[in-house]
Amino acid sequence: MERGTILIVDDEPNIADLVELYAIREGYRTRKAATGEAALAAVERERPRLVILDVGLPDFDGLEVCRRLRATSQIPIIFLTARDSEVDRVLGLEMGADDYLTKPFSPAELMARVKAVLRRVDGQSGEAAQAEVVAVADLVVDIARREVRVRGSAVAFTTKEFELVHFLAQRPGRAMSRQQLLDGVWGYDWYGDPRTVDVHVAQIRKKIDGAVEIATVRGVGYRLEHGR
Repeated sequence: MERGTILIVDDEPNIADLVELYAIREGYRTRKAATGEAALAAVERERPRLVILDVGLPDFDGLEVCRRLRATSQIPIIFLTARDSEVDRVLGLEMGADDYLTKPFSPAELMARVKAVLRRVDGQSGEAAQAEVVAVADLVVDIARREVRVRGSAVAFTTKEFELVHFLAQRPGRAMSRQQLLDGVWGYDWYGDPRTVDVHVAQIRKKIDGAVEIATVRGVGYRLEHGR
């Protein structure tokens, strides 16, 4: 049974063809693009369920593609990159990437990550049907509307930022370890850098602008404080 469309964005044909082969085996419909411009056009035209996005592209890089997509869409994105520096990982996560895989990679592992990301997205769609509002101090997380309001004004959050702030807001005053946050938000089968939690918390802190405090609990993780 076809599982939907995956857009593969990579200017190396051998890699794009290999990823396509594995994706088709898993039941996905595939489309390919070799440039950033072609990728943006393909997302608009094909409406894929997920984008596998190479960071190194010939016109502008995958980080810029991600930035432009995130301006209008929460489509899941998995980065592929030959760069393995912490700076690149942090940049990708700050822009709202759902996962990050360094070349050379196992196509089977990539497909496992694709399925894990889509399972989370599908589960969240089911949750969104339930009317639920969580309010702590001047922060309101509205599940039905998929909206975060800070002091009454809606603020744009990426998918993962939304899920993380919702997870914390449901547990005010509780110290949560990074592993608990990874398991609760990214899922038990998530593969990746635990530092993603720190990156997302930093972005959330900027966006909530002191409406509520997310405290660092040394040696443990984070705690969203009760309202003042």
